Amino acid sequence: MPVRLHHIVVDAHDLPGLARFWTQALGWKVLSERENEIVIGTDENAPVGMCFMPVSDPKVVKNRVHLDLTSSAADRDQEIDRLLALGARRVDIGRPEPSPGPSLPTPRETSSASCARRKP
Repeated sequence: MPVRLHHIVVDAHDLPGLARFWTQALGWKVLSERENEIVIGTDENAPVGMCFMPVSDPKVVKNRVHLDLTSSAADRDQEIDRLLALGARRVDIGRPEPSPGPSLPTPRETSSASCARRKP
């Protein structure tokens, strides 16, 4: 059997805050919460989840990984507004217009998300 992706691990200073953002953004739930680890996913049998681990050192360089989110074309603007209300923020990353969607870093942390258009 080949290996499979189990978790996307995110180093974070505010584990509960970042886990809360992503559970609300994705409609997931907290599956496991320990002092040094919070795991979220759709359910306990989900093929992939996100795991937030503590880190004490400050972020020094830009992210090398980001998560691309998508929605239907009809829901795109509403979903972007919802993510902004959860604490994401818009940033200019120098993408030429028209771009598939804005870059929305998550609150105070290392992961970013972009919400691309998808054909209806």
